[in-house]
Amino acid sequence: MHVRPALPPRGFTVGTAIVAAASLLTLCLVALPARAQTMTEKGNAAMAEDMTRMTRTQEMSKMPGTAMENGEVALPEGFREWVFIGAPLTPNGLNGGAAAFPEFHHVYIEPIAYAAYEKTGVFPEGTVIVKELVTLKSPEYDDGSRDEASGRGFFAGEFGGIDMMVKDTQRYAATDGWGFFNYGHHKPPYQKTAAALPAENCSGCHTANADEDMVFTGFYPILRK
Repeated sequence: MHVRPALPPRGFTVGTAIVAAASLLTLCLVALPARAQTMTEKGNAAMAEDMTRMTRTQEMSKMPGTAMENGEVALPEGFREWVFIGAPLTPNGLNGGAAAFPEFHHVYIEPIAYAAYEKTGVFPEGTVIVKELVTLKSPEYDDGSRDEASGRGFFAGEFGGIDMMVKDTQRYAATDGWGFFNYGHHKPPYQKTAAALPAENCSGCHTANADEDMVFTGFYPILRK
C-alpha cells in the first residue's frame, strides 16, 4: 500500500519555520538573562540581609553595658558626650555632715536609649545610665557653701568617682532588671571594668525609692517631659 506523505499546513514554508525558530530562540535569550538577573538580585538581597544581621550582632557586642565573658562590664568611653539629664546634690552641710553621696551627681544616659525613652516612655533593654560624682569646691561656711561671683552656693570641684546602671531584665533579674556597677569613688583614672554589685549596695535603695523602673526620674526634668 502506498502511504502518502503528510503535507505541511497550508501556508507553511521553510521561511516560516526559520522565522518561528528565530523567535523562539530570541525569547529564550531574553528570558534566561532576566531569570539570571532575578536570581542574582535575590542572592544579593539575601547576602545584604546576612551582612546587616552580622553588623547588628557586632554592634550589639560592642554596645555600652554589654557584659564580657567573665560577667564584668566595661566603663563606656565618651559617656560625657551622652545626653546629660541632671546634677542632683545632697551636701554634707544639709545632711548632718554625713551625706551618703555629698558630691554633685552628673548623670548621663546613652543617646539611643534616651531617644527610645522619649518616644515610648519606657527604658529599653540595654539602657545605660552613668553617674559621675563631682566634689564641691572647698567650703567657706559650715554648711559647705562658699562665695562666688554668682553668689553664695555650692560649686563643682573635681571628678571624684563613677557608678553605672544597666538594664538587662534577664541577666539582672535578681536586682529588678538592672545591674549596678562601681568603678571607684576617687579621682580618675577609674577602673576599666567592674562586676555587678549585690542588692544591698544600690539596687535595694532604687527598688524602694525610685520613681519609675528603678530610675529616679523625678530628679530630672528632661525625663519628666
